[in-house]
Amino acid sequence: QVQLVESGGGLVQAGGSLRLSCAASRNPFSIMGWYRQAPGKQRELVATITTAGSAYYADSVKGRFAISRDNAKNTVYLQMDRLKPDDTAVYYCWARAMFDYWGQGTQVSVSS
Repeated sequence: QVQLVESGGGLVQAGGSLRLSCAASRNPFSIMGWYRQAPGKQRELVATITTAGSAYYADSVKGRFAISRDNAKNTVYLQMDRLKPDDTAVYYCWARAMFDYWGQGTQVSVSS
């Protein structure tokens, strides 16, 4: 059974930084990424990255977040800088092979 295990969430003041990690229990997926869901809102895409390193970012995080991956460790990272209160959400790791796989989520809270 494929597992995605996230870590690195927490509480930070506005303007601060956090780094999320997601370790997958199998060989590299063709594409991995992060979604987030704030209270009362739909889950939204944050960033994705392919095995070749091609990255995509939502407009709301461009220039502040950076996604990376270590294929040898089956791990994807999300470096989040200049965090804003609007970034408060549960962040989910996502990976796609033939199916979509999801992590359990990690809470990120940004205080003003």
